[in-house]
Amino acid sequence: MNLSVVTLGNEVLREKAKEVDTFDQALEDTVRQMFVLMREKKGVGLAAPQVGISRRFFVTEAVDDKPRVFINPEIIETSQETVKGEEGCLSLPGVWANVMRPYSIKVQAQDLTGKIFHLNAEGWLARIILHENDHLNGLLFVDRLPQNVKNKVINKYEKMSQR
Repeated sequence: MNLSVVTLGNEVLREKAKEVDTFDQALEDTVRQMFVLMREKKGVGLAAPQVGISRRFFVTEAVDDKPRVFINPEIIETSQETVKGEEGCLSLPGVWANVMRPYSIKVQAQDLTGKIFHLNAEGWLARIILHENDHLNGLLFVDRLPQNVKNKVINKYEKMSQR
């Protein structure tokens, strides 16, 4: 299977992804390919819906963190403290906008063997996890923007993608 990133307009990006219930070699192979694709595209996170798979998992690799896999993640806690930060998306290449997110989170997820783990994350890593988790719920970072800003970002993306 050769994975590629799907972009705005693909219906899978707007679906609520289904839980992963089979932890097998196919899942491992897909995750491995997602890491390769994410690195090729110079991303820091990639969710299964972004490669056309409507399942609840994503990978991350922040500059200051190790590669991670989150399967069937749940955001357990978010901080009251929020912070605005620039975000982009491999499914909307070439556009960025400042998005308000909680500064820190606690996430529960499963690893490639199905074992449950918990992670406390803050700052950049928390932002990446929240961004990728949104993909599992059919949300894009532009959906977190005020409508007028969202429209500008989408219009810019559409103009760029017509070139």
